[in-house]
Amino acid sequence: MMQTRYLLVGGSHAALEALAAIRMHDGEGSVVLATRDPAPPYSPTVLPYVVTARADPGRVRLREAGYFAAQNATVKQATALASLDTAQRVAIFEDGERIGYERLLLATGAAPAIPPVPGLCETGFHVLRTLGDAQRLREALAGAKSAVVLGAGLVGMHAAENLVKAGAATTVIDIQPQVLPGYFDAQAASLIEEAFARRGARMLCGQSVIGASRCDPGFALQLSGGERITGELLLVATGVRPVMDYLAGSEIAADQGILVDRRMRTSVANIWAAGDVTQGPSFYGSAPVVNGILPNAVEQGRIAGMDMAGDPGARDYRGAVPINTYHFFGRQALSVGIAGGEGTECCVEFDRAAGRYRKIALRNNRLAGIFSIDMPFDAGIMVELVLRRVDLGPVKDDFLARPRETGRRLMSQLWR
Repeated sequence: MMQTRYLLVGGSHAALEALAAIRMHDGEGSVVLATRDPAPPYSPTVLPYVVTARADPGRVRLREAGYFAAQNATVKQATALASLDTAQRVAIFEDGERIGYERLLLATGAAPAIPPVPGLCETGFHVLRTLGDAQRLREALAGAKSAVVLGAGLVGMHAAENLVKAGAATTVIDIQPQVLPGYFDAQAASLIEEAFARRGARMLCGQSVIGASRCDPGFALQLSGGERITGELLLVATGVRPVMDYLAGSEIAADQGILVDRRMRTSVANIWAAGDVTQGPSFYGSAPVVNGILPNAVEQGRIAGMDMAGDPGARDYRGAVPINTYHFFGRQALSVGIAGGEGTECCVEFDRAAGRYRKIALRNNRLAGIFSIDMPFDAGIMVELVLRRVDLGPVKDDFLARPRETGRRLMSQLWR
């Protein structure tokens, strides 16, 4: 049985950041990085560009070919973690291999959540979570004249845009009353929906699929409102769930994700978790949250790696702040933080004719969230203003009128 000091299970941002952080403090301890994906590590954010052929599947790796050898790390690919013996500190993989570890990182990410619609599994639908998914969708896209996207989150909306541009008659269906409900309010979402509708997409929000079946040449969906919709290509993009089936019998505490503290430690000694699989501290409240976004995975991976290696420079995780950048038809939508909650003051600018929108949410003169469409700002700076709880009172009027310029000026002072 192979033995290693550090076992990192995962092949994307969280695991790679943990590896880099470990090597900054411990250059000698043995490291094994194991991933269920057969491809070299890549970012899920690149998948829509693989679908549209803007990115070559062979050139999307996050690290160069010689990186892991340079880091003195062994890579195990194309086999998933099956179970854990936490008492003996042994990880068992689906190919039967057992790896003993001193310290373990679980960065197993998330997988598509498929809704329990009768007949859906017989339709031959697509998902978009892995490089293989992207390549299969790209091949199917080439010949599709009609398509349905089930789900109006970021993945679904990216895919819908690609389908529209490819000339497919495209319908988007979501049970929520608007698109992108996790990032924008109804007013902002209406601008995005209108942009899709102007290009021929049909947006059916507030509808659920109650049945599905195969038909020639594709599939049929029965909607809660009574309508029956057919198409040739079906993409299910109704969200993701953390991959943690291997936890059975391990005593690692989990809820919607693996529960972690501010150092990414789980409830079992010598085991950490990071990235999309985790449910950890929120910046805004006491209840732990799942926040499956790239910046969060990077930060959590770095913190976990530093803590695993005993790096004295390790700091506590400050808490999850939602952040997303969304481009559609040459336009930009940005979302940082949250806008609700008691005591929140919101300032909104909205110009439907120009397609421009901005909302700034303040609590006690401190930034809680900022959201815009075609009114750009620096997302990274805004996140720092939120996390640092910067008092905007002295510059409130300037910030509300010119958040990008005022934010830059504030952070140039704070970063000195």
